[in-house]
Order: sequence, then structure tokens, then C-alpha cells
Amino acid sequence: MKEAYLYEKLDNNRVQCNLCAFRCKLSDGYKGICEVRENKGGTLYTLVYPKTVAKAVDPIEKKPLFHFLPGTKSFSIATVGCNFNCLYCQNYEISQYPREYGKVVGEYYPPEKVVEDAIATGCKSIAYTYTEPTIFFEYAIDTARIAKEKGLKNIFVTNGYMTKEAIDMMSGLIDAANVDLKSFSDAYYLQICGRARLKPVLEAIEYMKEKGIWVELTTLIIPEVNDDPAEIMQIAEFIYHLDPAIPWHISRFHPAYKFDNVPPTPIQVIKNFRQIGLSMGLKYVYTGNIPGDDGEHTYCPKCGELLIARYGFEIMANTIKDGKCPKCGEKIDIVWS
Repeated sequence: MKEAYLYEKLDNNRVQCNLCAFRCKLSDGYKGICEVRENKGGTLYTLVYPKTVAKAVDPIEKKPLFHFLPGTKSFSIATVGCNFNCLYCQNYEISQYPREYGKVVGEYYPPEKVVEDAIATGCKSIAYTYTEPTIFFEYAIDTARIAKEKGLKNIFVTNGYMTKEAIDMMSGLIDAANVDLKSFSDAYYLQICGRARLKPVLEAIEYMKEKGIWVELTTLIIPEVNDDPAEIMQIAEFIYHLDPAIPWHISRFHPAYKFDNVPPTPIQVIKNFRQIGLSMGLKYVYTGNIPGDDGEHTYCPKCGELLIARYGFEIMANTIKDGKCPKCGEKIDIVWS
């Protein structure tokens, strides 16, 4: 166990966690909604430090990040636990493990070793992913500090349900984030994700941009749940007013967890929604979970030239020269180094 970051002591040995937007107030002996942070005698502890339950070398495109260090590898780690309980979670075996089994598991894997292995495998970044990195914040931040000293970048793949205090602490350490903007409906967050709300996610996205963190967004489209074109237009409008250059990944759903009886999203729906985003002025809109689709490629937002061709998570060709479109000279919004 390690004493948690970002909490305050209250009366009668109670504490308030200020890490995620739930801001749990906990009496002595109680755990937060994430099930991996516990009040012991008036001190809040993280129970997952440094206990890795998953690690892998991934293409950075798998996060998905298409405009941040494209074509590089990212060393990816996770612990058990999550502050959400999404009914369709693709990684529910580890994200929901503490809820399902009432315990925390994982391999002892200290931050120094994570960074050492990331360098040894030729990765340019470390991704805190697979489960919600906010709930293993201390582990991620301590690892990120060492990684920065060694010249590595750091990435959060997150539901965005975090406080401004957490983002302030991430600033200068976490270089990029892919945020799941799951819906533009408060009811969706309440009913599908486990008592969450939409507003804190939108505020976190805006604040990350303000703090200089590179942001890409992902929306998973679930049939008859969040597949209303009007909602897609609302998301596109939000992105446009924040920054039309934010890459938006619109992904196809596959049955999982408690939504195992829901059919996969029709491919044409994903294609149509991509066109909605582009028609509303967004520069970079991608289709996800449809390998081989034209929507995986990066095109010049000015002249339409094919710039980066992809198949799944693999880059097949890249014609960008000096950060610009070789045909019209338009600057392309990509972080290369």
C-alpha cells in the first residue's frame, strides 16, 4: 500500500478523495467507488501500487492515438479496478475484478522496472491503459516522472472522469490522452457507466487542452443506445468549438460483458457518422474497429490528399513532408517527437 495523492482529511477519521469526479467521502475502513482506494485510520491508501495486472508492447495507434508519435510503440500497463462500471466493458475481467471478487491482484512491478522495460523494448512512450489510469494515479505519476527523465512520453487512455487537481498534477508529466467521450447524454453516463455524469468529462477534456496535453477522443457507437445522429452532431459541435483539429475516433461496438446480446454496430452507421463529423468542420475523423476501411487513413483537411494510409494499427504509407501536405502545403496537426 502507498498513501494516496490528492485527498483531504475530514473529521472523525473520514477522508475525501479528490482524484476523480466522484470525490468519494469515506469513513474509516471504507473503499471508494473504484474499490482500490481505502481509508485506513484516517489515511487514504491506494491498494494497487505497484501491482500490474496487464502489460504489453502496443502500436500507439491501438490506444488509439493517430496524431501523436505515429508509427511508434508504446509500453502499456494497467492495474485492476475502475471508477466506472460500464455494461459493455471490453476489459471487464480486470477493470471489474475488485468489484466481482472483493480483492486486488497483480504482479509487483515497480516504476523503475516499467521504464527499464519500456526502453529495452524500443518504446517511445508508456501508456497507462486497459483499465482507468486515474484509479492507479500514484503508480502512473511516479512511473511518468522517471519516464520523462529518460526521454519517454506518457499517455493516459481514460474515461476522463477526473478532477482539475488530478489534471494539474498530470501537467508536464502526461503528454497525451485519448479520452472516451462515450455519449453526450447524462442519462447514458448514469445508467450505462455506473452513476457517472457527462459534465465532468467535458470539463476534463477542456482543461487537458488548456494545460497543453495532446487530446484525441473516442466514441464507441452501440446500437440503439447512443446511435442517434442528433447526438453525434452534438459531440461534433462540442469538438469543433473546442478545437476542430482534435482527432475523433468513432468506433464500432462488439458484444461484451453485460451487453453480450447486443449486435455489432452496422459498418455503414460508423461511416455515416464519420461523414457527419467531417461535414461539421472537424479536420480528422476516423472509423474504428473496421480494419481496411478508408476512414482509418489521414487525409489533408484542405485538399483531401491521402497522407497516412493505415490498415488496422499498422501504417502502410506516410507522405507527409516536414509536417505538411506534400500537395498543397497545409500544416498537419501531428506531434512527431
